[in-house]
Amino acid sequence: MKRLLFLGMILMSIGALAQNVDRVEPPLWWVGMDTPLQLMIHADNIKGSAVRVDNAPKGISVEKIHNADSPNYLFVDVKIAKRALAGDYKFIITTPDKRELTFTYSLKERAEGSASRESFGTKDMIYLLMPDRFANGDKSNDTHKDAVEKGDRTNLGGRHGGDIQGIINHLDYIADLGATAIWSTPMLFDNEKSYSYHGYACADYYKIDPRYGTNELYREYVTKAHDKGIKIIMDMVPNHCGTAHWWMKDLPFKDWIFQFDHYTVSNFALSTQADPYASESDKILCTTGWFDRTMADMNVAQSFVNKYFTQMAIWWVEYAGIDGIRVDTYPYSDKWAMTKWVTNILKEYPKLNIVAECWYGDPLSCSYWEGAKKQYDGFCSNLPTIMDFPLRDALISAFGDNSTIPQWGGGIVKVYNSLSLDYVYANPYNIMIFATNHDTNRLAHDMNHDVSKIKNIMTILATMRGVPQLYYGDEFALSSLDGTTGHSQERIDFPGGWKEDKINLFKPSDRTAEQADLHDHISKLFNWRKGSRAVTEGKLLHFRPTESNVYVYFRYTKHEAVMTVVNNGQDDYMIDWERFSEIMSKFAAKGKNIISGENVKVGRKTYVPAQSSAVIEFK
Repeated sequence: MKRLLFLGMILMSIGALAQNVDRVEPPLWWVGMDTPLQLMIHADNIKGSAVRVDNAPKGISVEKIHNADSPNYLFVDVKIAKRALAGDYKFIITTPDKRELTFTYSLKERAEGSASRESFGTKDMIYLLMPDRFANGDKSNDTHKDAVEKGDRTNLGGRHGGDIQGIINHLDYIADLGATAIWSTPMLFDNEKSYSYHGYACADYYKIDPRYGTNELYREYVTKAHDKGIKIIMDMVPNHCGTAHWWMKDLPFKDWIFQFDHYTVSNFALSTQADPYASESDKILCTTGWFDRTMADMNVAQSFVNKYFTQMAIWWVEYAGIDGIRVDTYPYSDKWAMTKWVTNILKEYPKLNIVAECWYGDPLSCSYWEGAKKQYDGFCSNLPTIMDFPLRDALISAFGDNSTIPQWGGGIVKVYNSLSLDYVYANPYNIMIFATNHDTNRLAHDMNHDVSKIKNIMTILATMRGVPQLYYGDEFALSSLDGTTGHSQERIDFPGGWKEDKINLFKPSDRTAEQADLHDHISKLFNWRKGSRAVTEGKLLHFRPTESNVYVYFRYTKHEAVMTVVNNGQDDYMIDWERFSEIMSKFAAKGKNIISGENVKVGRKTYVPAQSSAVIEFK
C-alpha cells in the first residue's frame, strides 16, 4: 500500500511539473503605461484555454484571449486601468481538459518622469563598442552553461570574454575621452554555435547574454553610466532573430517568420523600397528573404509580431532606463510595419531618439527613411533620425584621394558635395555622423595608417552638423593585426581590456607618442565640444573648397561662431579672411584655435599647415 501511495505522489509531482507555464513575455510590466499589454504565454496544450486574474483585482482584467496556430501559446490582452496598483497578480489558466495552470505577474511603479525622458542628440558624442571585444571584467562568465559557444580568445571569430563589467570598469576612460553616450552592439542572448559574439542573432529578446552578465547587471551598468554623465543607446534588431531562438522549435504562428521551401536569402536590394518602378517580386524578396542562414527573417507586419517587438523595445527602455535606440537593418523589414513600431514607441516616449541603420550611398535614398515627411508613395517613417552613410563614404574617399583639384570632384570637395544635399532631410542636424563602425573597415586601414588624415576626419566629426559617433579603438588608430580587412580581423580586442595583455592603452604610459597625440587631439576636441553652443546648437555655413584642397565651414549662433579649416592639401594654407567676411563681420575680430591653443586675429596672416586642421572659436 505504501509503495502505491509513493508511486501516486511521484505521478502527482510529474503532473504538476507538466502543467507549469514555460514563459510569459513581457516578463513584467508597469502601471501608468499608455502602451496596451499583451502577454505571450507558452505552455503545453493551452489552446482554447480560459484566463482570469485571481480575485479580479480592481483595475486589472483579461480583456481578450487570442489562440495561436501552435497549441502551446496564448496571446492575452490585459487591461490595466489608470487606477490600477502596482503589485503581484495571480493569473489562472483553465485548459479545455480542466487542467489549471497559474503564474504570478508583477506590475511595477514607473520611475518618475519616465515618459518624458530626454534622449541623445546634437550635444552628445557616441562611443560605439563591441562588448565582447572591449574589456573582460569577469572571467568567470567567459564560458557559460546556458551558452553553446565557449570562450576562446585565440579564435578570431569566437567569444573573447568582454562583458558588461568590463565596460563598467572603464566608464571613466570613455567619459574622459569626451563621449557622452555609449552605443554597444547587441547584448541580448545570441546562442548560435559560432560567431555569436556580434549579438545580431538573438535567442531571447528579454535576456542579456550570460557571457556578458545578467539583466540586473545591465541595469546597474546604465545607472553607473548615468552617474558619469553618459547615456546608453541599445541596439535592437526587429528584422531577424537567431535560428537558436527558443521559439524556433515551436513557432506561435506559421507566419511568425518568413518560411520558404528552401533557404532563401534577401536580394539586399534596398533601392526597391523607394523605387517607383521596382517589381513586387524584387521588393518582397528584399524584405522577406533571410539576412543570413543563422538569422530567420521576422514578419513584423504580422500584428502579434509587431506588438511583441513594440513591447520588447518599451520594456527595455522602462526596465533598464536606457536613453535611446539604434535599429539594425531597418529597411529590410516591412516599411509600413516599422512605421507603426516607431510611432507606438514614440507615443510612450515622445522625446526618445531612435536612429536607424539605412545603408545607402546617397542622401536622397537615405532621406526616404527619415522624419515625418510624407513621401511620393504616401510612406512616412516617423523615424527621428538615421545614420549618415553618404557622409561617411565621402570622408573615406576624400581623405583617401590625394587629388588636389577639387573643382573636378576630387579630394575634399566630396565632403562638401555630400553636405550640399542636406535639403532632402527633415532634420540634418540630428543625423548620426561617423567615419567607421563595426561593419566597415578600420579607419587606420582606409587611411593607410596616416594619423594626420585621421586627425582631420576627427576634426570634422567634432565640428560638423549631426551627432558624432566614434568607433572604439579609432582614438588609437587600431587596425587588424595582420593588416587585412574583414569582421573577425578588424573587430579586435581593445589592448588592455584583458589582464594578460602586455599593452594597456587605457593607461597613458603604455601609449606610443603617435597614439597619445591622436588620443589627445580627439579628447581635446570632444571635451571642448560639450561647451560649444555654436557646434551643438548652431547652424552650418560652408564654403566650396578651392583648388588647394582646403575645406572651410562655420558653425554659428547669434552670439558665437566656430570656424573649422581642414587642409587636406600638400601645402600650407593661409586663411583668406576677406572670403569669409559675410560671417566674420558679425563677430569679434579675436578668436582662439582650440587645437593649438593659439590666439587668432582676423586680418592677420594665419596659416594652417598641410594635412592639418584648425578650429577657431569666435565670440
